[in-house]
Amino acid sequence: MNIRNIAIIAHVDHGKTTLLDQLLKQSGTFRDNEYVEERAMDSNDIEKERGITILAKTTAINYKNNKINILDTPGHADFGGEVERIMNMVDGVLLVVDAYEGTMPQTRFVLKKALDAKVKPIVVINKIDKPSARPLQVMDEVIDLFIELGADETQIDFPVVYASSLNGTSSLNIEIDAQQKTMEPILDMIIEHIPIPNTKLDSPLQFQPALLDYNDYVGRIGIGLVANGKMKTNELVSCVRLDGSIKQFRIQKLFGFLGLKRIEIEEAKAGDIVAVAGLFDISVGETICNVNQEKALPILRIDEPTLQMTFGVNNSPFVGQDGKLLTARKLEERLYKEIQKDVSLKVEPNDTESWIVSGRGELHLSILIENMRREGFEMQVSKPEVIIKEIDGVKCEPYEDVQIEVPEENVGSVIEALGLRGGKMENMINYENQIRLLYTIPSRGLIGFMTEFMTMTKGYGIINHSFKEYLPLSSAKIGSRKQGVLVSMENGKTSAYGIGQIEERGILFVAPGAAVYEGMIVGENNHTTDLTVNVVKNKQLTNMRASGKDSTTVLKKPRPLSLEYCLDYINNDELVEVTPLNLRMRKKILNTNERKKYDKREIN
Repeated sequence: MNIRNIAIIAHVDHGKTTLLDQLLKQSGTFRDNEYVEERAMDSNDIEKERGITILAKTTAINYKNNKINILDTPGHADFGGEVERIMNMVDGVLLVVDAYEGTMPQTRFVLKKALDAKVKPIVVINKIDKPSARPLQVMDEVIDLFIELGADETQIDFPVVYASSLNGTSSLNIEIDAQQKTMEPILDMIIEHIPIPNTKLDSPLQFQPALLDYNDYVGRIGIGLVANGKMKTNELVSCVRLDGSIKQFRIQKLFGFLGLKRIEIEEAKAGDIVAVAGLFDISVGETICNVNQEKALPILRIDEPTLQMTFGVNNSPFVGQDGKLLTARKLEERLYKEIQKDVSLKVEPNDTESWIVSGRGELHLSILIENMRREGFEMQVSKPEVIIKEIDGVKCEPYEDVQIEVPEENVGSVIEALGLRGGKMENMINYENQIRLLYTIPSRGLIGFMTEFMTMTKGYGIINHSFKEYLPLSSAKIGSRKQGVLVSMENGKTSAYGIGQIEERGILFVAPGAAVYEGMIVGENNHTTDLTVNVVKNKQLTNMRASGKDSTTVLKKPRPLSLEYCLDYINNDELVEVTPLNLRMRKKILNTNERKKYDKREIN
């Protein structure tokens, strides 16, 4: 049986995982009576809810006497490090592009990784059934992108398939009427155009993990390609560490992949993509070899973190009401467990009750926080900050490529806002009453921008961004939130009367009957200064009847809070309290008088 190793790459929401579902179903990998849910490869709850792939997944299908190993990659730039490492495991990629949206920032990002790795591309123009589909123009965009990214002659001569992964149809013909209820054109294209792995079975063993998994029973599991030779369960092997030292260990378990299952196997040969357990601290980029035949493969590059924030023990008055995991020891254990499988994450102690956690972006860190709160953790986290580096004696900060689509009437305000945040316009394209803006902007200019952007475009704007490179520190004064906040001065439950009294002062984040404490942020002030308010105040009752009848107060709905909104919203003197049931924004100093004294010292 011949082997083909491919990855599916695309911008977020262009249909990678849905396409893979159809390839699995139509290749005969599942039994006829086997139930397969939608987007089956997205196994994590958050992946299902958000409709994005967070972690790279490995699967395999058997088709016409060929085994096709397929890796479903994340589309978001925060997880781009995984995409880069995966390119070392595969010989080809399926580049999936939306037939309406065309090439987007992450399309560029993931395709550049593939072209740099010299793998063979196959382009799938997906969602061809959309009424707004424009496949001819999108094909031109794809060709332009290949040229722009410096594709060589073999890469630019790519085959194309037109598909609707949602309907399970595909065709080599651009016409919608030519679509057939089969994925065979794509599978046949893989067999015809993707080369067999260039590996040697009779050479000494070389296996390099490109991805990590973690299991409480066997510790770290390294997932990668057997580049040469073969290995067996219980065999004694050597691991060439990143520092050049050698550690011998016995292979405890070997896993192969088929469909949605990870299957225990006895032997893995050159060209196989497998998972290896046995070395508790195996790392990405190390090489497993036969004993006394140690020859390391080139070390894989791991993208450095660009953003950091502080995770601390929850010390609010409501600590322990929702969660069960509250202590510094539990928090530390969980954070260090996460870095066992996420090589793009770094954790350093800050003090006895807090840690500095560095990651690839806001999404990367917010997903870790969301997973932890669902596990029962309570914590408080600070505002995300970019990591400043010194390169050749010059202070540098991360920059991002930004692509924005907005209605014509909103262009002026968006351009002005990006200018104030240090953005530099690279291009502006007008089509169908929509304006596409291409910008380069410091990463810190995007922190807190999403909420402002959605407000100024009334929800019609689309924004995508991906990490570009470290460049000299921008001179732009990219400040914190302009608006002040309404801060509770009392502990208790909010009353309709108390909220009604201050409603005209700004926008509220809490509804009547919500539990609040002193120092908790309960709303946004109309002005730029913070204002302490009493939202628990009740109407004084007397035995005197009022001359006028009480009117029923109709209160506005409070602004809903999401984790991303809170992280974007807070300033440096504020924290987000995260519990399994609640998200609360608060001041670092809760006591009103102490906070006033501190603010005066800061001004002086």
